[in-house]
Amino acid sequence: MSFAFRAKRGLVMVRAEVFGPQGSAVVQLALDTGATQTVIDPQTLVSIGYRLSQATSHIQLTTATGTPIAPIIQVSKLESLGMDRRPIHVAAHALPSGTFFDGVLGLDFFRGRVLEIDFQTGQIDLT
Repeated sequence: MSFAFRAKRGLVMVRAEVFGPQGSAVVQLALDTGATQTVIDPQTLVSIGYRLSQATSHIQLTTATGTPIAPIIQVSKLESLGMDRRPIHVAAHALPSGTFFDGVLGLDFFRGRVLEIDFQTGQIDLT
């Protein structure tokens, strides 16, 4: 399945849906092949029924603004680019104010799959 993105501008953005015990939320994530861990804004996770106090562990993130410690939350399902991971552990971390997206889709989502990003055509394929 192919998905279009803006190849000539900014970050590669993808639509995703994260599922929780009290519903789901559609989020915009930056596709980040330099991130080993998927990161989602904690307010989004709380809004669909997750409690940050129930973190399975914590991880130290390396960001442009420092090295914060973020709780790891096991979410029941994360869908993006026509595929899903269930369950998947995501880091709950708030991005800096003014950020126009809800987190990053990291390598943990893509492991075991074939990801092709074509910057000439602006197409992403995930199989």
